[in-house]
Amino acid sequence: MSRAKGNVAEERAVAFLQERGFFIVERNFYSRFGEIDVIATKNKALHFIEVKSGVDYELAIQNITPKKLFKLIKTGDVYMSKNKLNVDFVYDAVIVTPKEIDLVENITL
Repeated sequence: MSRAKGNVAEERAVAFLQERGFFIVERNFYSRFGEIDVIATKNKALHFIEVKSGVDYELAIQNITPKKLFKLIKTGDVYMSKNKLNVDFVYDAVIVTPKEIDLVENITL
């Protein structure tokens, strides 16, 4: 997928999250392990959110591989350490397709 399409999906995901009461803290946080697309808060919890898009739900969610999850978790650890945070947190995904957007909570189970 092109970076432009990824940016459009991320913009749609951010609007979707904000409509559901999330406060966007940061976008595109990088560490040596990888990137977190969106960092947000809701109900006193920090949400590290991976945005995936595709022509349908199945194709998009299949891109969240064990390797990608590992990188997401390591990058979340870096963010928590760098900002000296001691708060509840969770790893989520937002799946963006041409027809819908879905929030998949706690993808590390």
